[in-house]
Amino acid sequence: MRLARLSALAALPLIAALGACVSVTANDYSDGPDRAAIGDFGEATLMNGSGARVGRAILTQGATGLLIRIEAEGLTPGWHGVHIHATGQCAAPFTSAGAHINHGEPKAPHGLLNAGGPDDGDLPNVFADAQGRVNAEVFTTRARIARNGPGQWLWDADGSSLVIHANMDDQTSQPIGGAGDRVVCGVMAAG
Repeated sequence: MRLARLSALAALPLIAALGACVSVTANDYSDGPDRAAIGDFGEATLMNGSGARVGRAILTQGATGLLIRIEAEGLTPGWHGVHIHATGQCAAPFTSAGAHINHGEPKAPHGLLNAGGPDDGDLPNVFADAQGRVNAEVFTTRARIARNGPGQWLWDADGSSLVIHANMDDQTSQPIGGAGDRVVCGVMAAG
């Protein structure tokens, strides 16, 4: 079971967020927490609305963007929208995570398939199998774990959150592509 591997996280520095969310990072930056090199990474514990750990998200910095591996269970089988939200808080029902990261001017509309979009927090959908498990990798050029380089800086003063929604994101309609309730959340912040 993948959740058994979460016990290894106890050896890493933890940050408690509001509610029951936990953020984990694995790098000790010599240039400070606002700098990240290619290959630097962090990890966020994913929690459901009851505060139970249901998985993790592993963020790895690349040269042109951010790779996010999502491992979760306990979801409804089928497609789910995934977004990066602007605040590192995950108090259920996860509205504390705020809106999507979307710092450009003018603000881009939601949707990877929107002619005027996407906004910086948009990510591809993930699929939960018949047992409600997700094992997926998504990539974005619109975010980074730290300040240097292109994309939104996720580990800023108030962090950010990865949110999985109840439904599929249609990637065009506003404001969130019909993705529905926020059912899983994990805080992404520097330790």
